Amino acid sequence: MKEGIHPKYAEVQVTCSCGNQFTTRSTASNKALHIEVCSQCHPFYTGKQKVMDTAGRIDKFRQRYSKSAPAKTA
Repeated sequence: MKEGIHPKYAEVQVTCSCGNQFTTRSTASNKALHIEVCSQCHPFYTGKQKVMDTAGRIDKFRQRYSKSAPAKTA
């Protein structure tokens, strides 16, 4: 690798809005990162994921496409 062209890769302290803190490595110039969502509070990782069904759109889609017409053969 060429020398002098790569950014410095140093340890940084990451703080989430939920209060979780951990250390990782980054090319960020400051020593601390503040994030909004981490693996401790993200709904996908915690298992509390919700599906937003406004006006029953998912049910309408399922009703519309659950009836399958017989396939036409040529």
